[in-house]
Amino acid sequence: MDTNDSRKPLNVNPIIPGFYPDPSICRAGEDYYLVTSSFEYFPGVPLFHSRDLVRWEQVGNVLDRPGQLRVRRGREGASAGVYAPTVRHNDGEFWMVTTNRDDVMKGHLIVRASDPAGDWSDPVHTTGAIGIDPDLAWDEDGTCHLTWSVPQGIAQTTVDPVSGKVLSEPRIIWTGTGLAHTESPHLVRRGGLWYLVVAEGGTGPGHAVCVARSDSPSGPWEPHPGNPVLSHRSTTHPVQNTGHGDLVELPDGSWAMVHLGVRPRGSFPESHVNGRETFLTGVDWVDDWPVIVEDRFAVPEARTAFTDDFGTPDLHPRWIAPGTDPRSFAVPEPGEGLRLLAGRAPGARDAERLLSVRARDASWTATATLPRGDAALAVRIDDAHWAGVERRDGTLSARAVVGPLDQVLATADGIAPEHPLALRAVANTEQYSFSKGPDEIHLGYMADGEFHTLATVDGRYVSTEVAGGFTGRVIGVEALGADARLTRFSYAPEPAPATTTPV
Repeated sequence: MDTNDSRKPLNVNPIIPGFYPDPSICRAGEDYYLVTSSFEYFPGVPLFHSRDLVRWEQVGNVLDRPGQLRVRRGREGASAGVYAPTVRHNDGEFWMVTTNRDDVMKGHLIVRASDPAGDWSDPVHTTGAIGIDPDLAWDEDGTCHLTWSVPQGIAQTTVDPVSGKVLSEPRIIWTGTGLAHTESPHLVRRGGLWYLVVAEGGTGPGHAVCVARSDSPSGPWEPHPGNPVLSHRSTTHPVQNTGHGDLVELPDGSWAMVHLGVRPRGSFPESHVNGRETFLTGVDWVDDWPVIVEDRFAVPEARTAFTDDFGTPDLHPRWIAPGTDPRSFAVPEPGEGLRLLAGRAPGARDAERLLSVRARDASWTATATLPRGDAALAVRIDDAHWAGVERRDGTLSARAVVGPLDQVLATADGIAPEHPLALRAVANTEQYSFSKGPDEIHLGYMADGEFHTLATVDGRYVSTEVAGGFTGRVIGVEALGADARLTRFSYAPEPAPATTTPV
């Protein structure tokens, strides 16, 4: 467990920054694969690959076909969808199990693949096993154990993962250490012992990783004498809400753990805006118990900058949309970029066809070049918490939506379509400010290499602490009322030079 001291912690950088929560990891030979939750966004379950645990590349999304995943738009769909997947490699195949809250009564869904970066199977469902946060584990004789969370604690059954058929009566195997919300179980075997890794304390300031062990994958369970093994609650560590851990053994026999955390900033009680992110720690073993070593790995800042000219027939796997498949409305046209089919009406609040990427940094600039059509560029948590710039009939408007409030903050006329719509986030670095949010969101456009600000919004209004839910910010482009053309999108992890004087 982390202690509150004056040393600067080394693991302040996430291995996967941005809204990538609930990580699960497996290894196949020299290759590591990691998945995270995706909630209402399609495609679902982003998949990452690494050879060194600290540098990761997204190589796909596990649930990338409408037949595999159903999600919903709007406030009713927000923070529903995909919860807490688990990825495992067993007997030459990769397996992923998760819960879709929009289809929760079907049971958990299981898919498999021989190549994790290729196509995954259509899902099977574990009818009768109802809950969230499922895990798959195989014992020595090949029996597959499905373990998941229910309000009473951790439940388990045996299952045929190929068909999804539940083979035994589900039962509660552990109720936790006494902290709230015992959930997100992962079963891991080391030597002759099984370890049950769970999250407790709720996925907020009290979040923690706890561990128990047994001779059997079904218990009875002996709790770790040092539980929780990881928690930053009641400390000044810049990474908070740490929990939801998953263990992996390295080729040399050492171990590591991935877990989620947030990076709050601004005035008390602080706000986090980019969602729950994925972090890495080392693991030592003392008396056959895991001991977390937080500074084991020197994690560099991830490379997050990109520019997409949409010159290929397929969208990069980073592109997502709330409640719908982005390929259904973002149509590549060779040499022309993307044709965005008409989305929401110009005055509407709720996104219908929002082509999005996750915000990943404390400060950033995003620009969208749209030479034809009315369009919007917005940063959002959900349909009731977003800010953006809209181009309608040659007029640019800076607009903010916070709950029932919907305000046009500023307008500018005569801005030519070749000037990209632009947003920038400028992080608050004032340690003792009592009047600052986590950042400022600037709404504007680019001209002559400078960001021209129409209006500025306190980032608290587009934060999880205000909006609620389990997601983080995304940045999205949407055609307003009729089709539009998107020829270039750029994201950089720093604020562009700015002016408040329109051209």
